[in-house]
Formats: sequence, C-alpha cells, structure tokens
Amino acid sequence: MTRADAVIVNALVRQALSAAQEVMGENGLNAVLRSSGLERFIGNFPPDDLNPAIQASQYARFNAAIEEFYGRGGRGILKRIGKASFEYAVREQAALLGVAGAALKLLPERQRIKFILNSMVNALKKTNPQVEAWMEDGGGRVACIEATCAICHGRTSETPLCHLYLGSIGEAVRWATGREHNIIETQCIARGDPYCRFEVGDAKDA
Repeated sequence: MTRADAVIVNALVRQALSAAQEVMGENGLNAVLRSSGLERFIGNFPPDDLNPAIQASQYARFNAAIEEFYGRGGRGILKRIGKASFEYAVREQAALLGVAGAALKLLPERQRIKFILNSMVNALKKTNPQVEAWMEDGGGRVACIEATCAICHGRTSETPLCHLYLGSIGEAVRWATGREHNIIETQCIARGDPYCRFEVGDAKDA
C-alpha cells in the first residue's frame, strides 16, 4: 500500500474527535467535520477499536480545516487539541499507550522522556503496521520522528505545520516529567523533508 492508502483506526479518530470537541465545542467540531467531508462523524464518533476509520488524507483535511476555521488562532487550537488528545489517551487507552502502572518517578528525567516517546511510537505501530516512527536520542536532544505523518499528508507549507502533534508530545513530556518543555518541529514532510521530527527542548521553567 502507498501512503495515500494509509488508514487511521477508529480508536485514534475517536480520540482526536473527543479532544477536538472538548476544545472547540460541539458546534465548532461539527462545522469542521462538514468542511472536511467527515459529516458521518457528527454525533456519531467511531467505536474504541482498531478497525480502519479514515484515510490519512482525510485526517490531514481535518487538521487543515481547523486551521482555516480559526485563522491565526488555528495553531494554538490544534496544540490544545493535541494536549487534550494525549490526556484522553492516558485516561481511556492507557493499555494501548503502555503507560498503565508505569513507575516513572524512579527514573531520571531524560529516561522519562524517552519512555513516553517510545510509548507513543509503539502505540502508533500497534494501531497501524504501515506507520514508520521512532524515537531518537542523539545530538543532545531526544526526538520523536515519523515518516508517515497523517497530519501533513498531501499538504505543502514553507513552515512545519504539525501543530496537533506538538501539543500531544508536549503534554506527554509534561505528564512524564512533571515539567513543561519546549517542543520544536525541526523537519516536516509538508515542507519537503523526508520525515517530521519533533525535538524535546529545555524545560520552560529551567
């Protein structure tokens, strides 16, 4: 299968829609679903299972529609949705995420960051064997990398645009370490790069 055929499973779409509704409200979400051709999910979220729900191109349109709907504020809204999405995953899909009963307090901060990024990568791979994602620890910074990013699938931009991913990773790192860190997308497929790369920077209170 090509990247164009990549699918997002029900559980992840439900997670994204629940997070979007929490941030945008029901009316905002419904407007975005209509404009991105996903009307079938209005008042009808997919079940919490690993069956295919939508294609990557549709998920990319959903992200683009949120940016268009909110204009300048779209990036911030997407980051908030990403944050809420991770919170939902911890609450509703802890087993899939692999964080149930994790004793992170015993680990140094860098190990906690690596643990949670690996957990996110492994969860993506469990839901779709097509996913190419990995955690990298080198060059002074820990990074999460995905070569099959659905957020920017088929989109082009002069600047990185995976804002929802930034929010999810930022909240994941905060959950694991107890501190907020700067998360920077240094490479993005939409910009012509071979993958999307998200580096975990310094703690904001450092």
